[in-house]
Amino acid sequence: MKIKPLGDKILVEVLEAEEKTKGGIILPDTAKEEKTEGKVVSAGPGKTLESGKVQPLEVKKGDRIIFGKYAGDEILIDGKKHKILKESEILAVYES
Repeated sequence: MKIKPLGDKILVEVLEAEEKTKGGIILPDTAKEEKTEGKVVSAGPGKTLESGKVQPLEVKKGDRIIFGKYAGDEILIDGKKHKILKESEILAVYES
């Protein structure tokens, strides 16, 4: 299934929470925190300004991002957790 976000919306695949701690302790599902990192799957064309011009988004497909814990709307696509976020809900982009 293909989903194309509209406007300044971004479709993000949420990265899975860690199964183990750095010390090697395996975490049960109830102890895992929801991950606030993800990978951009697709992005809308950009935000439409009052002048009618479209301001392109700063993120692009493939970018790894950090977003707020309660940001966006959660959806499932092919059994994987995704979120639809506004560009303003993104806190940072990992640089390579």
